[in-house]
Amino acid sequence: MRNYLTEYRHALQHTFTGTSGTPPEWVPRLAEGDDTGYHLPGSAVWTVHGSMTPIVAGIRVLLMQSLHPGALAGVYEHSGFKEDPLGRLAGTIRWIFTVTYGSREAAQAATDRIRKLHHHVRGSYVDGTGAHRDYVASDPELLRWVHVTYAESFVTAHRIWGGPIPGGPDQYVREWAQAGTLMGVENPPSTEAEVHRELDDWYASGVLRSDERLTETVAFIRHPPLNPLLRPGYSVLFAAAVASLEPKYRELLGLRTAHLGPVPLPAIPAARVVLAVVRLALGRHGPSELAARRRLERLGWPD
Repeated sequence: MRNYLTEYRHALQHTFTGTSGTPPEWVPRLAEGDDTGYHLPGSAVWTVHGSMTPIVAGIRVLLMQSLHPGALAGVYEHSGFKEDPLGRLAGTIRWIFTVTYGSREAAQAATDRIRKLHHHVRGSYVDGTGAHRDYVASDPELLRWVHVTYAESFVTAHRIWGGPIPGGPDQYVREWAQAGTLMGVENPPSTEAEVHRELDDWYASGVLRSDERLTETVAFIRHPPLNPLLRPGYSVLFAAAVASLEPKYRELLGLRTAHLGPVPLPAIPAARVVLAVVRLALGRHGPSELAARRRLERLGWPD
């Protein structure tokens, strides 16, 4: 059992960060810096991001973000997600954890690195109304879509598979709005109700689109090139992420909840078991959080 958990932990670490056994080089640097950062122990962001629910939320948000043809075009044409999907995942996790646990200077530097890459991501797409539109990754509309779908997915996943959020879901949305501001989102939503209202407006606008490119992307998200040790658990988590989506989004994505013939499968409770195994393998406190705590202790927080 111990050997299996070690192999499983290394497979998870390599999937999330590109390294196993030891953290990637950027993680210890979260202990550096001369300020406490945007988020602190006990915050809604630390609570959500320090749990296992972001694993399901990450699958869910990839599906949601793919519904906007502009966001999908940027990923499909420029990110190399097929050639190096785990590298792209590791880069995203690096930004999220740096904003969550790093100093403000580190969070700004990580964001500047991504925004610089966005300047080269441009092209055109056809939206759900048939209109041809040009885009760059820094378009306010696309930045907002990415931010809002992220907030909605992380709150939803934590409500289903996590514990209470300090201050409730609205507090998480308010706190994570800082990440949106760093990325250039103007006046990001500050409540869960605002998040859902914006998503409903996008859906009603007809901009979201279901096409062959979306079908191909969803198939890739369903069956990514994972270590064989992780595939059974991932299948459960994918099914759970699909089950957590609103039916109208599942329909656009061409997905349905997991069934064995006419019998629905219990994907949501099964995901709790998978996440418990992941927690057992990885431990309660990740290296990013521990590095941040060393910085905070050095700075004398709390006084």
